[in-house]
Amino acid sequence: MKEIILTSKKNGMFVLILSIVLYIIAIPGIIISASMDLIPLTIFFVLFLMFGWLLWCGLKILKPQEALVLTLFGKYIGTLKEEGFYFVNPFCSAVNPAAGTNLKQSGDVQAKAEALQAQAAYSKKMSLKIMTLNNSRQKINDCLGNPIEIGIAVTWRIVDTAKAAFNVENYKEFLSLQCDSALRNIVRIYPYDVASGVDTTGDGVADEGSLRGSSETVAKRIKEEIQTRVNEAGIEIIEARITYLAYATEIASVMLQRQQASAIIDARKMIVDGAVGMVEMALERLNEKDIVNLDEERKAAMVSNLLVVLCGNKDAQPVVNSGSLY
Repeated sequence: MKEIILTSKKNGMFVLILSIVLYIIAIPGIIISASMDLIPLTIFFVLFLMFGWLLWCGLKILKPQEALVLTLFGKYIGTLKEEGFYFVNPFCSAVNPAAGTNLKQSGDVQAKAEALQAQAAYSKKMSLKIMTLNNSRQKINDCLGNPIEIGIAVTWRIVDTAKAAFNVENYKEFLSLQCDSALRNIVRIYPYDVASGVDTTGDGVADEGSLRGSSETVAKRIKEEIQTRVNEAGIEIIEARITYLAYATEIASVMLQRQQASAIIDARKMIVDGAVGMVEMALERLNEKDIVNLDEERKAAMVSNLLVVLCGNKDAQPVVNSGSLY
């Protein structure tokens, strides 16, 4: 289906003024023409009084970023896209299969969206503005089989009104379904966190891609996946963003304990590395200053005591030895 743009029908104001003037002079015209035996003119004015209102059915007003897809007795004749006051064939009908369909947006604008839905049910105009789709959160298994909950927000707009109206049954429902399907396909490629031995790029080499750490890359791949699916519906995907990402409820507590354990291990490793460096520095400084000469046994005891002090969770309790060195 190829889109046809109608640009030569901006004569709505002329037709409106002409029809009003004819209605004003119709009754006097009937009287005058009948008295002068002008039968054709009398018939014209009578027919205009009876059917002249049909001209008003062909008057169309478009605001900026609105479009009207027109059909005449089932045949697509073109689309009005530019703002203005148009006059078209009164028997043309507008087509918008998604006029009464409302896509879910964020909660703070839901009340306004519901009001617009009721208004859209009586309008066949197709919006060309950038719109937002915020689908419900989905529970999907990542590449390691862990169930996660994820939600995305997709910004989109219509670029081909003919494809949107005639290639799919309902372009809004079609978009929502394709977003869910594309999201599942991409999420199954990535782990939630970085995992060893996982190839997320398809080049056969393990990498560090993850849903949590590579959100920009994941969002870009989701956008591209959705775009390939909705081209036939005349829709352009502008952006796709992850709005919610978490482990599913049934494993959230276990994964939290795992993350905490990993963080504790990393912290302990850092503490031990720092303590060993400090002990090494202390022994080197003692030898350089020749403050005290320690044998291997005393060095081992000193290292043990320093590591206990530096790596302990609590403050060490000092013990003062006032006796001999040995």
